Amino acid sequence: MTQPRLSCVVLAAGQGTRMVSARPKPLHRLCGRAMLLHILDGLAELEPAQVVVVVGHGAERVTKKLVDDGPSGLPIDFVDQVVQRGTGHALLTALTAFPDDDLDDPTSNGDDVLVVPGDAPLLRSTTLARLVEAHRRADAAATLLSARVPDPRGYGRVVRGREDRVMAIVEEVEAAPDEVAIDEVATSVYCFRRSLLAPALRRLSPENRKGEYYLTDVIAVLAGAGYRVTSLAVDDPLEAVGVNDRVQLAVAEAELRRRINRRWMALGVTMVDPERTYVDTTVRLAPDVTLFPGTLLQGATVVGQGAQVGPECHLVDSVVGAQARVAQSVATDAEIGTGARVGPFAHLPPGTVVPPGEETGAFYTPTQE
Repeated sequence: MTQPRLSCVVLAAGQGTRMVSARPKPLHRLCGRAMLLHILDGLAELEPAQVVVVVGHGAERVTKKLVDDGPSGLPIDFVDQVVQRGTGHALLTALTAFPDDDLDDPTSNGDDVLVVPGDAPLLRSTTLARLVEAHRRADAAATLLSARVPDPRGYGRVVRGREDRVMAIVEEVEAAPDEVAIDEVATSVYCFRRSLLAPALRRLSPENRKGEYYLTDVIAVLAGAGYRVTSLAVDDPLEAVGVNDRVQLAVAEAELRRRINRRWMALGVTMVDPERTYVDTTVRLAPDVTLFPGTLLQGATVVGQGAQVGPECHLVDSVVGAQARVAQSVATDAEIGTGARVGPFAHLPPGTVVPPGEETGAFYTPTQE
């Protein structure tokens, strides 16, 4: 039996006005990498046949960033949602990047489309893989990722019918009093049977308080037509939290840093105080490295085996040799040799090279030629 093809759509056209920023929301950085790149990194692990990114506000900047820094080998197409009329309209716009003869072809029933928002950088690839697997196992027309939360305010509620079947997602502003009390919420992550998606999207109506085409309404369209709609509850609701303002950005940053630190500690790195240790996703650490509190490692920084960094160090795009020691110092695009001793209070500007075994002493700044 032929393995079904999986395509992915990332909805990243929103302006993100609550960020109060000239930077497009998908490009706000988390742990040294644009938010949207974290999402694409997760999708790349699923090895999709095609990824379509819907862009809008700041489209040129977003497209350039993904072309320059996106995961290697990931096939990405871009579609510009010039007029933003809701998430349903965004997905319908995305489908213009798909081959015309595929969208309504009954022979493509086994092909699926995974839809994710461009502001959910905490989604794990394992969770997305489980969603696709559950969708295919149930032979569903649509499967949504849901979450049980103690405070569902601000989220669309998952409404179920007989036999616990998913019947609809109701936006909070449209919900009846009994629906407002539901604690199962939609996460804006879906897996659809590809051949049914375009016809369902065409049946959406903007007759709601916002005058938009809601993607959530596709669930009611499919369920009302008699198709099977299922759900998968995410284990950790934090995974599906969207980033809409600076507070939520900080929450996502803290969670990503926690994951990064736990991964490095599992690989043999000692962090004396993980809550005060900041390591970007682009940094590389060898086993037996020790990071003391207040250490901030950014960019393409590499730290060799047995080296000690900190306390209170800030290294950007720098190389620290094996068994070296760097304390209370700042370095940018510098190279610290094997067994060297740097600091305290040293400043290494771009191009600085500290030879192996050398000790800089306190308050060191190299002489500029």
